[in-house]
Amino acid sequence: MSVVHIGCCGFPNAKKAYYEQFETIELQLTFYRLVKPETARKWREEAPGHFTFTMKAFQGITHTYFTPTYRRSNLKWDKEKLQRLGHFRPTDEVREVWQKTLEIARILNPAVIVFQCPPNFKFTQENAENLVHFFADIKNEPFRSAVEFRSPWDADWIKEHFTELNVIHCVDPFKELPVTEGLRYFRLHGAPPGKKMYRYQYTDEDLQRLKNIVQSEPKAETYCMFNNMSALEDALRFKEIMQTSH
Repeated sequence: MSVVHIGCCGFPNAKKAYYEQFETIELQLTFYRLVKPETARKWREEAPGHFTFTMKAFQGITHTYFTPTYRRSNLKWDKEKLQRLGHFRPTDEVREVWQKTLEIARILNPAVIVFQCPPNFKFTQENAENLVHFFADIKNEPFRSAVEFRSPWDADWIKEHFTELNVIHCVDPFKELPVTEGLRYFRLHGAPPGKKMYRYQYTDEDLQRLKNIVQSEPKAETYCMFNNMSALEDALRFKEIMQTSH
């Protein structure tokens, strides 16, 4: 039987209520800012012992400084330092924010860290080399790494290098399927073909299709993390659908 972990990207309701409904969450705040260690400890202590965290890596690793979301970061760096952030570049600045992200991860003990790439992170030789070198350096950490591209990358390249690096090809399964084997990490953005991203609410037919995708690889462990505006309702409905026999 397929092992599936169902949750939301970010807390859609009060933490206590969420912990009663789900057993996993993808933390979003860790992308926007470098949270304090005491904040991470509080999250870990508040959650039930069996609860599993996943988390997004800080945007300074993946996104260049002119990205609008930097307005929410707590970086007080000058422009020269900020310009050396993003795109997995081998700079002291990227290494610094990664070490701070790693400090948080070692407190939370996440099953997966998600590296969400921006649309301008194109499939170029420089970007590909930087990505490979970054993940080669962190290959022996206890968590799994998942990379979500938001621009086209060559599937054969992803399969070859991600398999070697033990990196998960993170996808929205309504748009594409992962080319890596083993653990799957699905981020559901609410955007089937022709629909508006995030605002779309999944139909029962959509969720049945998702169930079929999950069960198509019965030996694979799968995370299904809802990231649309109706994430709470859709995730709860999907839990019910996964529990039915048909």
